[in-house]
Amino acid sequence: MSFNISLSGLNAAQKDLDVTSNNIANVNTTGFKESRAEFVDVYAASLLAGGKTKVGDGVLTADVAQQFAQGSIKFTNNALDLAITGNGFFATVPEIDSLEKTYTRAGEFKLNADNFVVNSSGGHLLGFPVNPDGSSSSVALSTAEPIRIPTASGAPQQTGEVDIRMNLPAGDAYITAAPVGFDPTDPLTFNHSTSITIFDSLGDSHIMTYYFVKEDPAVTPATSEWTMYTAVDGIMVDVPGGTNNIANPTLANDPGGPATINGATLSFSSGGDFVAQSPALITTAALNANILTNGADTTQTVIVDFNLDTAGPNPNEPTQFASNFEVTSLEQDGLAVGRLTGLDIDADGLVRATYSNGTSEPLSRIALVNFANNQGLTQVGGTSWKESLVSGEPLAGEGGSGTFGTINSSALEQSNVNLTSELIDLISAQRNFQANSRSLEVDNQLNQTILQIR
Repeated sequence: MSFNISLSGLNAAQKDLDVTSNNIANVNTTGFKESRAEFVDVYAASLLAGGKTKVGDGVLTADVAQQFAQGSIKFTNNALDLAITGNGFFATVPEIDSLEKTYTRAGEFKLNADNFVVNSSGGHLLGFPVNPDGSSSSVALSTAEPIRIPTASGAPQQTGEVDIRMNLPAGDAYITAAPVGFDPTDPLTFNHSTSITIFDSLGDSHIMTYYFVKEDPAVTPATSEWTMYTAVDGIMVDVPGGTNNIANPTLANDPGGPATINGATLSFSSGGDFVAQSPALITTAALNANILTNGADTTQTVIVDFNLDTAGPNPNEPTQFASNFEVTSLEQDGLAVGRLTGLDIDADGLVRATYSNGTSEPLSRIALVNFANNQGLTQVGGTSWKESLVSGEPLAGEGGSGTFGTINSSALEQSNVNLTSELIDLISAQRNFQANSRSLEVDNQLNQTILQIR
């Protein structure tokens, strides 16, 4: 019996050495969770045996339990390096259409050839679908799908409106030859000009220029009037319903274009406030095929919005003060085709892509999964686990909600192994092994002594 007791002690000491060695081997493994060998004594007695004199039957390894304590956070320069602070696991699937889920704390993710977010083992990171405002449409694990990062932001958007805020100098002299003599190529025929880049239906850019000509104050003494003419890529564009027709100076370069060009009229009070415009809606004529030569939509028109407020002065309106010509705001609503320039991942797991055209788009929200009993998870290697009967069913949710931890982008959770403690445990396990070996040796000597008795 003593041989069996010593042998069980040797086996337990060897198991302790194995567990400690495995912890030390994975001290630099991202997302690794240390294990602890748990032992119980063995005690067996028959019904009629004397319980008061019964000796135990040795030791048994009851469990090798992983310890899911938080590991330290290491910061990196990769936005797809993810670390969880608190409870939760990332969920991954081996293939896009697979239902076989594995769970991990190792957040070393990257993009594969198809722009899916994957880990080193090729597992696809799962995320919840999101609405355009970034809110989650569902947080059920059954609706989670592999996260994919598109390289383009979709179709371009043609410019439909330009917003202008500016000051036109009150002290400017009017152009005596205007409007008949206006020529966009001659700076002496207009007072000021400004330009903005607009986009057609194909996302191609064009330069839209606005020319401002001060009119003779003797014509309308109650107000000061300016005429605004427009051109796109150097070709004059008519303002339907406008006034102050001029002979088209670019007619030779614009075959089929109008013989005259209308401009919009802007009226200011003696206090410099913007009081009226003509027409009421300032819009350009359709940008014809001589301007859009790339096959874009030639029915495109552009509204020029001066934010006229008939109720009174408005800080968004243009002004006519005794100051220099100054454009304080010049914006348009068109977009070129955007290319991916970066990723932002919030603490709640929202993945937002930013593009070269200045737009950003929410793509997905990283799914976090928790279990009633983390130690009941089945280890499958690759710093991953799978659900088991002992762990309970997976509960999915968003980062930072409920009992779920938060997600850190550009960070990794290091192993939670304490190397100093493991080295001490290694020494303790070694001495335990030596002591049980000595016990086995003494048992053998006693048996030899008994066998030598005659």
